[in-house]
Amino acid sequence: MRVRELIDILRDQPPDAEVELAVVAPVDDNHDDITVDRYSVEGVLPWEDEGDDGVVIWLVGGEDDDVDSFLDAIEQDGE
Repeated sequence: MRVRELIDILRDQPPDAEVELAVVAPVDDNHDDITVDRYSVEGVLPWEDEGDDGVVIWLVGGEDDDVDSFLDAIEQDGE
């Protein structure tokens, strides 16, 4: 998804609605069951992979302590 596509989708939503990140994953490899983990979006992080052209935008969410640790680690790597 491109940023402009996300903006277009969000433009049609109520401006005071909460934004969450829903991660859909299989429960295990041997079954068709899935699980959905829901997280609030705590930050937005531009990311560049080595060797790739362009920037990818990460919506960052998770358990509060995990997000804080992740953002702290990213900040330290950037210094």
